[in-house]
Amino acid sequence: MITLQSLFAVLVVLGLVAALAWLLRRGAFDALRRGPRPIAVETAVPLGERRSLVIVAVEGRRILLGLTPGQISMVTELRPPQPFAQHLDRPQG
Repeated sequence: MITLQSLFAVLVVLGLVAALAWLLRRGAFDALRRGPRPIAVETAVPLGERRSLVIVAVEGRRILLGLTPGQISMVTELRPPQPFAQHLDRPQG
């Protein structure tokens, strides 16, 4: 006959298996599998009718792209963000 302790151990193992399966479905381990990505989409803003603005990080650079169904255009290269203290030290004019 199965003891209460054995039943509890089986339930814990089944719970761990279910938790790992849920994490795998959510993509929690994708970064470990792929490693660092050379191109990453930081954010995308839809503008309507299959048009959007996208910020992409490529080799340490941040680029704002405009996307339409027939074209991809570089809008500008974004400067790295400055610490707030540097904004305070900058002369007003």
